[in-house]
Amino acid sequence: MLDAATDPAYGAAVVAVGADRDGIEGLTRAERHGVPTFVTRVQDFADRDAWDAALTAACLRYHPDLIVSAGFLKLVGPRFLAEFEGRYVNTHNALLPAFPGIHGPRDALAYGVKLAGATLHFVDSGVDTGAIIAQVAVPVLDDDTEDTLLERIKVAERRQLVDTVGRMAREGWTVNERKVRLGRG
Repeated sequence: MLDAATDPAYGAAVVAVGADRDGIEGLTRAERHGVPTFVTRVQDFADRDAWDAALTAACLRYHPDLIVSAGFLKLVGPRFLAEFEGRYVNTHNALLPAFPGIHGPRDALAYGVKLAGATLHFVDSGVDTGAIIAQVAVPVLDDDTEDTLLERIKVAERRQLVDTVGRMAREGWTVNERKVRLGRG
């Protein structure tokens, strides 16, 4: 997204990159692009509620239209969800609603599926239960391991994330019950 956002036709600007831990590539890439960064580590707060308040405040400083979670493996709290409801999206490495949680590719392989993939969805108070924005399928090969499948999913997942967030920024979106429609009409 940082690279795509350098093109004015993309329609979105990355206003900040936040993380829950130091030393990650996303922070380094953001700094190279001149994008502000922040780190809000859970262990720096008395409890999850205090962390949730701090994360919410950190994000609010940048006035984002959309919060994009990619590789952020923490469940946010009710304050964050209330503030960014309908504007907080997450990418997940499985075709939801199948295989929620942090082991999507492993669980898909164990189940014997022939298609795995990635889902971009709105975040709600459940675990990977929000309305689905976009999905991309990735064939499971006979000799796949969790690592080989995960790497192919990551390639498709990144492309989907960049393309879909750009469309959301340019065209808007609506949500009717669980159905997400990109575009203003």
